[in-house]
Amino acid sequence: MAKKQRFRDIKKGKIQEPTVIEKTKRTRAKYAPITTKIKAFITDVFMLLMPIMYIVTYLVMGSLQEFQANILSGWIYILVPNFIIVFLFFWKSGQTPGCRAYSIELVDAKTGKKAHPLAIALRYYFELLSIISLVGLLMALFREDKKCLHDLLSGTILIQTDV
Repeated sequence: MAKKQRFRDIKKGKIQEPTVIEKTKRTRAKYAPITTKIKAFITDVFMLLMPIMYIVTYLVMGSLQEFQANILSGWIYILVPNFIIVFLFFWKSGQTPGCRAYSIELVDAKTGKKAHPLAIALRYYFELLSIISLVGLLMALFREDKKCLHDLLSGTILIQTDV
């Protein structure tokens, strides 16, 4: 009912329709909070990485003991398909399933538009290094803009899409 009343008020001239500048102020990009990034990452781990790990461990390598015996090749078998899947999600829509669930999107830090494919690939590998070392992830706690190391090195950011 409130929408009809507002439309009628605009039509009668009682209320001004928002200008383009006011609309862009409301839709200005906002950095995604660290908690939202972590939730999206955990969702992606369980939706994308875990099925690949299961397939590699039990169908490709045969057993957990075989995976443990050839751990380096096992992780290569896991990370290559995971990279391809994550890359395609980010390249196509800017969102993985976890990002979509929490309304965040990967964009270029300078332009705010869709990230370049090379930046997406670099972000994936830098994110692996950040996770292994933990230094890259902890950087976000001490920076005002809450960017992690992989965001800085790849020139990308995760923004809220539902602002």
